[in-house]
Amino acid sequence: MFCSCHSPWKRVVILTAVVLALSWIAAQSPAWAQPAATSYAPAGWDAGLKLPEAPDTNPDPNIVEVHITAKMAEVEVAPGRTVRAWTYNGGLPGPLIRTKVGNRLIVHFVNELDEPTTIHWHGVRVPIEMDGVPGISQEPVKKGESFTYDFIVPDASLYWYHPHVMSAAQVGYGLYGPLLVEDANDGVGVADTTTIVLSDIGFDSKGTLEDAESGGSAGMVFGREGSYVLVNGRTRPTIKARAGAPQRWRIVNTAKSRFFYLDLEGQEWTVIGQDGGLQARSTKSNILLITPGERYDVIVRPTGKPGAELTLRAMLYNRGYGSIEYRSVEEIMTVALTNEPAVTKVDLPVVSRTITPPPLAGATPVPVVFTLPPQEAGHSEFRINGVPYWKATPFKAKLGETQFWTVKNDTDWDHPFHLHGYFFMVVDEKGAPLQPMVWKDTVNIPMKTTARFLVTFDERPGTWMMHCHILDHAEGGLMGTVQVGDGPATEHTHPVPKKP
Repeated sequence: MFCSCHSPWKRVVILTAVVLALSWIAAQSPAWAQPAATSYAPAGWDAGLKLPEAPDTNPDPNIVEVHITAKMAEVEVAPGRTVRAWTYNGGLPGPLIRTKVGNRLIVHFVNELDEPTTIHWHGVRVPIEMDGVPGISQEPVKKGESFTYDFIVPDASLYWYHPHVMSAAQVGYGLYGPLLVEDANDGVGVADTTTIVLSDIGFDSKGTLEDAESGGSAGMVFGREGSYVLVNGRTRPTIKARAGAPQRWRIVNTAKSRFFYLDLEGQEWTVIGQDGGLQARSTKSNILLITPGERYDVIVRPTGKPGAELTLRAMLYNRGYGSIEYRSVEEIMTVALTNEPAVTKVDLPVVSRTITPPPLAGATPVPVVFTLPPQEAGHSEFRINGVPYWKATPFKAKLGETQFWTVKNDTDWDHPFHLHGYFFMVVDEKGAPLQPMVWKDTVNIPMKTTARFLVTFDERPGTWMMHCHILDHAEGGLMGTVQVGDGPATEHTHPVPKKP
């Protein structure tokens, strides 16, 4: 008699069964599954700024279906400070829409505002019919009407949604919200993550919104900013952290004009991604500039004595006259450290991504110049290649063509340049990609400087917008279109500014 567990053929049977069982488990698990990262955050660590999420009403795991309504609502941005704002679903900002890369996103939009509006999906490579541009993608949605946006989200990153009708006014009044497209296989390995929406709003002591045309033509040139600086719709919220523990912050600047030059008491930001997803490699910095429309994906490890508080500040940044004169540094958020001992050793994976830049060889040169001529009869207008948008003709691009854009800013103001529908690669004067490589859809062009980028118009023919994302500048002339493909150009219906 012998023990059956020591039988060679029994061991083969057992091993075979184990392998088959593991194979079955792997087959039932998502292909993107990876080991869970360690969470260090205390309970309720992000309750002070956590965004409500738009409920997904579709049971299909590959489809996210949500309902968004534009409507007026009373919103409290600070204790005792309320404003009757233009909102999505009654909140400021609008709800976080969360999807996975490759999902189909269906958004049933209803407009309950008195003014017509649309939704533009900033940064998302959507079909032209879904881009939310009046006269090109769709007719504006009037009060009581609806529109369904339906598209695939092809790229993982943080994006945002906002109107493209009276954009400066409607965004300034509160119409903006974040869209997060996640990739569970991104390899970042940080469990504690949050989405941060930076913005501002202006209203008086009675809660009445400031006039979107305040300051007239001069206000347009300056770029109007609200007096209340908001983080996820609140003034100076608090987030909790354990000293030394990593947190992943995905940050978007949705303000219509304000730049955010962020300093966390000199502590280090590890930048792992920007507009179009992860960078080729991470970078480190002690200060972070995020201009309107841009997004940053960063890892922070707040350090300090247990129980201490750190202040996130928006430092002064000179984007043109009026942006630093008679201004103060803004304290915009508090990081409260817990009383737990500091985390001293965290093994984080090296975040990297393989990126192939657009080809320089054979790229078509496209020269662009931004100007601001002297006032005429008290009226100012920005121009692209000598004309404001209401007098411009579209730039041309063949389907599949790569272009080398050289954008010279000959004005005394910074301009965050945004291209709809496509990512581009910022390059130097010789056409070599700036390092580390990262896909952008919005890039700041400081005053009296030149930016260069390569872009391939690889698919999705149509008439695509490009403009400054200081939205007052865009409506003051700094808008244009690119006609991709051989079809006829379609004219957008943004109104011509009124002259005094």
